[in-house]
Amino acid sequence: MLADITSPADVRALSSSELESLAAEIRSFLISKVHRTGGHLGPNLGAVELTIAVHRVFASPVDVVLFDTGHQAYVHKMLTGRCAEFDSLRQAGGLSGYPSAAESAHDVIENSHASTALSYADGLAKAFELGSAERRVVAIVGDGALTGGMCWEALNNIGGSARPVVVLLNDNGRSYDPTAGGFAASLLAGSARALFESLGLAYIGEVDGHDVHAVENALWEAKSLGRPVVVHCKTVKGKGYSAAESDEADRMHAVGASGASGGRTWTDAFSDEIVAIGTARPDVVCVTAAMLEPVGLRPFAEHFPTRVFDVGIAEQHAVTSAAGMAMGGLHPVVAVYATFLSRAFDQLLMDVALHRLPVTFVLDRAGVTGPDGASHHGMWDASILPVVPGLRLAAPRDPASLAALLREAVDVSDGPTVVRYPKAAVGPDIPALRRVSHFDVLKESADADVLLIAVGPLAAPCLAAAEELASHDVRVTVVDPRWTAPLDPHLVKYSGQHRLVLAVEDATSTGALGARLGQALAGTSTCVATFALPPRFLPHDSRARILRAHGLDSAGITTSVLKRLGVK
Repeated sequence: MLADITSPADVRALSSSELESLAAEIRSFLISKVHRTGGHLGPNLGAVELTIAVHRVFASPVDVVLFDTGHQAYVHKMLTGRCAEFDSLRQAGGLSGYPSAAESAHDVIENSHASTALSYADGLAKAFELGSAERRVVAIVGDGALTGGMCWEALNNIGGSARPVVVLLNDNGRSYDPTAGGFAASLLAGSARALFESLGLAYIGEVDGHDVHAVENALWEAKSLGRPVVVHCKTVKGKGYSAAESDEADRMHAVGASGASGGRTWTDAFSDEIVAIGTARPDVVCVTAAMLEPVGLRPFAEHFPTRVFDVGIAEQHAVTSAAGMAMGGLHPVVAVYATFLSRAFDQLLMDVALHRLPVTFVLDRAGVTGPDGASHHGMWDASILPVVPGLRLAAPRDPASLAALLREAVDVSDGPTVVRYPKAAVGPDIPALRRVSHFDVLKESADADVLLIAVGPLAAPCLAAAEELASHDVRVTVVDPRWTAPLDPHLVKYSGQHRLVLAVEDATSTGALGARLGQALAGTSTCVATFALPPRFLPHDSRARILRAHGLDSAGITTSVLKRLGVK
């Protein structure tokens, strides 16, 4: 049947008796394709019948269908004519792993940050009302996403209006982890009706979210009400695939591409070290925003179950709650993806830094992340965070420096600290020749013309480039700054002894270390260049290919130095 579906109109044309077969075919397709390419499997298996029903009741793209977070939108892509492109899922130039307006008129929002769809829905409904457009908005949001504060801000506005927004609550009891907090308890207790009706929304449910006819009937009823309404569906994450349903960790939330290499990762290195720190420091506690497993905190939770706090998908609350814990004498470690810390910048600035509180932020997936695309690249933190007074920002180059910098970070008692590292396998440790102030000298050449400042994991390609440059009679010294903010005055002085300084960074160039160092050396004879990522949103591709495309590999660094020196 899938081969004949080119638009939602084809879905609406199916007979009721054909829908169960369609759902089975979709699941088989998902399991085969996603295992081959990698991507989000469990969330999509759990949303098959919901998505079929939505496209039988609402006429996308005239009616707008929004998916919160978006990692459960694969079925939507299939039913809107993109089945033939699934072999390119998350590949360069291929199908995005999230909704993408560039792909289809059926996709409206592109970002993959949770708890935003209801605010978009509220705004679209207002625009349609003012424009007298006969268009409906339906937002599919999980109970996990409803742990985020923006959802409740949006519900407060939606429920206080008469605009006919349909909220389809996909209640599977999980985000990555089991849904945390009082809202989850409310759903378990069966008091959802009272909760939503108290906010001014009509309530329909509970509905079996895997009975496409029941969901379709509920949505027709919701549509007929002509007012804000919640349709509460109970589903199973990973439905129809025993390997996913029995996966206690996250119901196969995401799977890697078949044949993808494994190996020890930066997350693994952090996971081991934070357990060791927790053993030695009973005041150290950890905070996660619904991502215990992805950020490597599960072993810490197993060793110290009372010292890890899952606050749900609520990064703002996570940071200010950590500030409160620091005020109470603890040292919180907030482990979060780099891209998600931007959601809590105000809290870091005004609730942590203003009070000079000792909170450590561990930023996983910093820099280029790869196939998750523009909204997941952790490109911005290294440029934004240095403006925070008193904040110290570290970028380890290898597992040994990660362990050392993490320990230094939790030893700080007078302000926030940040340790950032990529989504990648770790390489071997890179020993330092010596340490000057806070930075490490990795390779030193007498009377060197060129200084490569290798930030974090880009130390290895910088060292390889230095070896290649030696064959061109270019003398190069390589240093690792370790702490990229605040700017080390000894690094400024050391840099001033060289003709060309090139700061090589896995971050956006605006406001990065090289830019700040260039300001410090302005007016001197030293030329400082920033060799980093461009300040724009980068599409999905593998981490290695993106870095290579922007010259952030040994060959690119070598070429850049030779070009700047005018060497043929």
